[in-house]
Amino acid sequence: MVSGRLILRDGSAATLRPSRPEDGPALEEFFHRLSPVSRRRRFFSDAEPRPALLRTFCDSGDPRRQLTLLVWRTIDAEERTVAAGSYIVQDGSSAEVAFAVDDRFQGKGLGTLLLERLALVAMQNGIERFWAVTEAENKPMLDVFRESGFAMRSTLDDGVVDIDLSVAPSQASVTFAELRDRIATEASLRPFFQPRSIAVVGASRDPAGIGHRIVEAIVANRFNGPVYPINPAASVIRCLKAYPSVRAVPEPVDLAIVAVPRESVLDVVDDCAARAVKALVVITAGFAEVSGPGEELQRQLHAKVRGYGMRMVGPNCMGLLNTDPAVSLNASFSPVFPPAGPVALLSQSGALGIAILSLARERQLGLSTFVSVGNKGDVSGNDLLQYWEGDPRTSVILLYLESFGNPRRFARIARRISRVKPIVAVKAGRTLAGRRAAGSHTAALAAADTAVDALLRQTGVIRAETLDEMFQLAACLADQPLPSGRRVGIVTNAGGPGILCVDACESSGLQVGDFTDGTRSRLASFLPSAAATSNPVDMIASATPEQYRQAIETVLAADEVDSLIVIYTPVDSTNLPAVVAAIGDGVAAARGQCAIRKPVLACLMGDERGAARLGPPRERIPVYEFPEAAARALGKVAAYAEWRAEPPGIVPALANMSLTVAREICRRALAGRGEGWLSNDETRQVLTAAGLRLPEGGVATTADEAATLATAIGFPVAVKLASHRIVHKSDVGGVHLGLADAEAARHAFDEIRRALIDRGAEDAMDGVVVQSMLTKGVELMVGVAEDPLFGPLIAFGLGGVHVEVLGDVRFRVTPLTDRDAAQMVKEIRGYPLLQGYRGHPPADLEAVVDVLLRVSRLVEELPEITELDLNPVFAFGPGDGCQIVDARIHVATPSAKQPMRYTTTVASP
Repeated sequence: MVSGRLILRDGSAATLRPSRPEDGPALEEFFHRLSPVSRRRRFFSDAEPRPALLRTFCDSGDPRRQLTLLVWRTIDAEERTVAAGSYIVQDGSSAEVAFAVDDRFQGKGLGTLLLERLALVAMQNGIERFWAVTEAENKPMLDVFRESGFAMRSTLDDGVVDIDLSVAPSQASVTFAELRDRIATEASLRPFFQPRSIAVVGASRDPAGIGHRIVEAIVANRFNGPVYPINPAASVIRCLKAYPSVRAVPEPVDLAIVAVPRESVLDVVDDCAARAVKALVVITAGFAEVSGPGEELQRQLHAKVRGYGMRMVGPNCMGLLNTDPAVSLNASFSPVFPPAGPVALLSQSGALGIAILSLARERQLGLSTFVSVGNKGDVSGNDLLQYWEGDPRTSVILLYLESFGNPRRFARIARRISRVKPIVAVKAGRTLAGRRAAGSHTAALAAADTAVDALLRQTGVIRAETLDEMFQLAACLADQPLPSGRRVGIVTNAGGPGILCVDACESSGLQVGDFTDGTRSRLASFLPSAAATSNPVDMIASATPEQYRQAIETVLAADEVDSLIVIYTPVDSTNLPAVVAAIGDGVAAARGQCAIRKPVLACLMGDERGAARLGPPRERIPVYEFPEAAARALGKVAAYAEWRAEPPGIVPALANMSLTVAREICRRALAGRGEGWLSNDETRQVLTAAGLRLPEGGVATTADEAATLATAIGFPVAVKLASHRIVHKSDVGGVHLGLADAEAARHAFDEIRRALIDRGAEDAMDGVVVQSMLTKGVELMVGVAEDPLFGPLIAFGLGGVHVEVLGDVRFRVTPLTDRDAAQMVKEIRGYPLLQGYRGHPPADLEAVVDVLLRVSRLVEELPEITELDLNPVFAFGPGDGCQIVDARIHVATPSAKQPMRYTTTVASP
């Protein structure tokens, strides 16, 4: 069910949840509080709603029948409803929808937010259309429908407008919803990064105290605005007038930094709300990170902050920074204020924050902003991504993550931002918790870090293995253009480092190809005869600065090169300044010959300090200590550039999918038997409803039925155990293939039954599946495992009984775009088998992609499906499609904690 935080158009927050039976008095008070005009627009009458209607609004137990969503805010120290939206089903597939918004909160986008959430729940419960009636003069409500992006029709009759609206997401509705979310989120975070004034609550006169250090950092870095220390026991702190409370501050306060004992934090929030503070940074620790009472205290803190409509960074964080000279904000206890630059940085670890900032300053990596998010009690990484998306001072985003709060929202946001700004992420904890204990191939193959890796890969996020690599990547992305290809040229004065660089380039997916005769001839014209003019160019140890300049200019300007790595191994340390200058001159000369879009990376062996001064005017060349580091960084940047250059994928509309039928089959099975595996007949029905092909066949419960069914199908046939309890049929002798006659089919039934009797498992046998034998296709597997945080995780690879041994499987998080599916197919090591190998015909690759897309859509629309195994799937030649030979589907009642699905039939990433 939909519930949680809403961000309003003005940047304030509110709480959304379904109504409950006990909400009657609050709803009555809400409708009474509406102005006569607002009440008439909602009910076509000045009268307040009758008790029977109020009881209807309080009944949201069955969203297939009706649903009311309420928006709450804390007003005058009381939780009050400020908006309500309802739908009531009319005929099973359509519902009447209506909204009411407190007059003080109108114009903040609440009607649109309620419509989006109601439409999402309605679609998931089989409702296809909304119907509404409103007065023609009710322009705000008409704008809600017209600007939603949903397909709609309207008719005007005698001053009344009838509206008919499809709740199915469209490209327009998704685009508009994401735009509204980004604009509201950006507005809500502006007081953190561009506050006009700051209060430091818990400012101390003790120089060792956190509050004192924060005041000192703000003042020392010349924040452009007033700072108000808050301390009831002090009148002056660090030459600033102190106040006993935030309420006592005579001027407005945008941002409050809270560094008080945790028992006092909730009172401070009340104090800030009374002064209309917009944003809080809670430094105080002792909340959810220590579990027990801390978790409950953080829940109370979160509820209080949200109730007041404020935003909060933390708790348990070290603060934030903004290097913009117009702001110059160090609202943290970090003694380090890094240089200004285009890189935004998020750290989930406060303990690592100061070390990360020190590393940025040491490497002269300029930051635009830095945030330590701590426990992510409110403001999350997803929120900050949307802020940085629109920040003109940010062109590269770095993330140090220890957990994902809402990975499906991260996927939508990161995929969009990665199109214009690179995101580099270090995800800690990748080796925790081995494999999930589960009964399917897919779940057994999905290790703990699989979902994270799949999510980052398909959203274009560059994954760094270490903090060091994150900074190496950032230096390249911040200071150099993206390469247009993977071809790299190498210039060096020593053979050994050059060879190491070539090896690292090849293992990183880069191509170290031969130069053309023209390029080699130009190099030979100024290099000594002992030098190598091939790639890498080894100018030998005696190379002069002028030869460096000429070689760099020649190779970088060559058409057969997309990027350049320059290596210098000092023979005479006094020569270093001249070589550094020559490298910059050579790059500048090549840039003048149209080599503008080619990145240059340098390795100054034993002198990484050259990074601060290497490069031509208005350009900085990133410097790496070893050639392998430069190659690895360039390889990941080139892969990202390739991802970004390709057209974005879409989640396409698919014909012949009867998902309502599939949903009813799953729900009937759950109602009748509870959680478990579907029967073979149910599985076939669900897959058929999804438009997936299966071989001709059926289920037989006796040996004679098996013989009769086999004869009807035509020989040869396969006879396999039908059981919703036993997963791996071949392990119990439950698979008989290539049976040539009826007697063989009858015998196979008896053999399978006898094998189960010997194991004491006869009651696990539902019968046998009799199918026509398939040959000549490539055996594949497609599977789904439900991750409790990420949602459905889809797997693809070579199939058959050896799938877990071979491990040739790729994973993605649903929903799959057409591009995701195509890349999964190409990434497996067995892809040459699908292209045609040693005389074998190629497989129908379009059909393979179609199977993946249909499975993705099936599990997105049916949260009841928690595991699915299609193994093997036979892929035949072009035009002949695919057929699913064996399949299993596990169903369970969807949990309230299951990730909310946001599939769209046509959605740009």
